Amino acid sequence: MGGGFPIELILFAMVAAFLVLRLRSVLGRRTGFERPPAPEARAAGYDPRGGRVVDGVAEEVAPPQAGRAAKVVPDPRTPPGQALGRIAAADRGFDPERFLDGAEGAFRMIIQAFATGDRQTLRALLSDDTYAGFEQAITAREQAGEQQRTELRAVNELAIEAADLRGTVADVTVRFVTDQINMTIGRGGEVVAGSDAITELTDLWTFQRDLNLSDPTWKLVATRSL
Repeated sequence: MGGGFPIELILFAMVAAFLVLRLRSVLGRRTGFERPPAPEARAAGYDPRGGRVVDGVAEEVAPPQAGRAAKVVPDPRTPPGQALGRIAAADRGFDPERFLDGAEGAFRMIIQAFATGDRQTLRALLSDDTYAGFEQAITAREQAGEQQRTELRAVNELAIEAADLRGTVADVTVRFVTDQINMTIGRGGEVVAGSDAITELTDLWTFQRDLNLSDPTWKLVATRSL
């Protein structure tokens, strides 16, 4: 989910800075989501969740209409629901539904930044270990001369799967069910993996934050696909 230079580079830097600031304004509130956890890789080009990783382009076509994605928050009587209650008690601004709104924004930014190789954006949104894995994958695909085309067509469901509070460190795992197009493009323009077919994907991303820190941003610390 990235003076003294050509005008194109200046404009790109301005857009990237705007996106990071906008995400932090959503995730950085003490009302829920803040910094995103790390994804693994996918065989169709984009895959921060652990598979073949390639360089490329992310095209986010018309985002789904507001309210389209189903948001699922666990019952307060369940273990995840009780953990969310403890997080809310430690951070009174925490709200699970707002957290999911921020998680969706982080998901969009991270998969786009990963596909385009936007290290600056990823650096701001991932934990150190997660960023190291992403950066290694981006470097590998650059060296292979491959590119990735990623289109996030729809976010169908957002659900809090698990939560935990260890001392002052909170973890929240979110299930994302999305429709995506992922293609790996080789050096000569051939399709190496994936296709232009829309595929429903399910990812689990874990976000983490130390509630004692003044920085309200949650960071992505782990990802896997189902």
